[in-house]
Amino acid sequence: MWLPPAVTEEWDWQLHGKCRGHSSSQFFHPYDERGHARVRREQEAKAICTGCPVLEQCRSYALKTREPYGVWGGMSQTERADYLRAQRKTA
Repeated sequence: MWLPPAVTEEWDWQLHGKCRGHSSSQFFHPYDERGHARVRREQEAKAICTGCPVLEQCRSYALKTREPYGVWGGMSQTERADYLRAQRKTA
């Protein structure tokens, strides 16, 4: 009999991210954030992602689940949407 993996096994990679301990507001924009403030916050979040031991798992998760918000795996929501759109065009 096959059983699905325990939830903790599926999410265990998150325990090893460099983002742990940082405020989620660093990775997810407030409703009214625009322009330079948003670019600056995203750059700061991506700097945290640099050298993260689980960067690839994080990015893969966000792309696979089509995560609509925030910086995941060093990619902003706009970058992920652009990447997925380009993948659909080449498929």
